[in-house]
Amino acid sequence: MIENVTEGQFLRFSERFRNKIAARLLRLFYEHKELRTLVLYRRVEEWLGLPRLSEENFYILSDRYHMHLEKAKIALKEHDLLFPAFHTMDHASSAPWLPVTIYLDNLRSAFNVGSILRTTEAFRLGSVRFGKATPFIDNLKVQKTSMCTYDKISCERVASLAELPRPLIALETAEEAPSIFHFEFPDSFTLLLGNEEYGLSEEALSQRDAIVKIPLCGFKNSLNVASAFAIASSVISHQLRNRK
Repeated sequence: MIENVTEGQFLRFSERFRNKIAARLLRLFYEHKELRTLVLYRRVEEWLGLPRLSEENFYILSDRYHMHLEKAKIALKEHDLLFPAFHTMDHASSAPWLPVTIYLDNLRSAFNVGSILRTTEAFRLGSVRFGKATPFIDNLKVQKTSMCTYDKISCERVASLAELPRPLIALETAEEAPSIFHFEFPDSFTLLLGNEEYGLSEEALSQRDAIVKIPLCGFKNSLNVASAFAIASSVISHQLRNRK
């Protein structure tokens, strides 16, 4: 990367590029713990006139990393964060998976898909089925945004709605739909989630067995699909896990 770059050459780079290099070196060191990468970062650190970093302290390392990202004007996404290899709050769950299927009806955003996978795993809702236009788990953006959960969930593409477990329950903004907070979800079902721009397809709406909505009070009459799913997941998990 910069093994053969001199201090003069490095300082002729733009501030953004200098800090982009520094951030990349720190991330590589954090992820692989290679002494060679730390040595290179120490060189850059000195050239930038920064105090010596304590690489043993995760919080200090994280703050330095994000300082470099900010100076490099790199827009922060959650998968750009540094995470400890195993969160103090993470744990191997013994909670059973619920017999719920999530169908992604032609979502287009890999970031939304990854976020939905992360929520599915967090509530252990069951399996996720993908429409033909939805980015699958082989998509790197999906993998990153799922925060290491994409391979812990049963994920498959489906060719038609006929492959999904009944009943099909649509999460939509339809005025006549009952509130998700008053709806009694069955023990097993498929939740239909629609496209970011136009919602569920006509085909999905025509075949659904029920429809529910999240009641909103603001000027905006809709939520981001991943945000809406997080709310729905909490309600569904609470109902099914506390059912007598």
